[in-house]
This record gives sequence, structure tokens and C-alpha cells, in this order.
Amino acid sequence: MATYAIDRLHDEVAYLAFHLHWGFEELLDLEHADRRLYVKRTAALVSRAEE
Repeated sequence: MATYAIDRLHDEVAYLAFHLHWGFEELLDLEHADRRLYVKRTAALVSRAEE
């Protein structure tokens, strides 16, 4: 069974906390796939805002 790198998890949590202002526990409670989806969609919004 593969494990998700702890550094990657921390990067995702920090990114979402910074942009969405969600709490640590709230972000850790998300399912992996949901958290990755929020990272992807947040990154798209940030990218559009920077254009």
C-alpha cells in the first residue's frame, strides 16, 4: 500500500489554509481526493486572478 508523502500533505494544507482560510483540522478531515480537488480548483482561481 502506498502512503501519501507527509511533505505533500503539509503543502496542500498550507496552500488551502492560505487561500481559503480554513482551519488545520478542517483540512485534514477532508478525504484525500476532495483535498486534491480543492487544491486544483483553488490553483485555477489563483491563476486566473493573476492574469
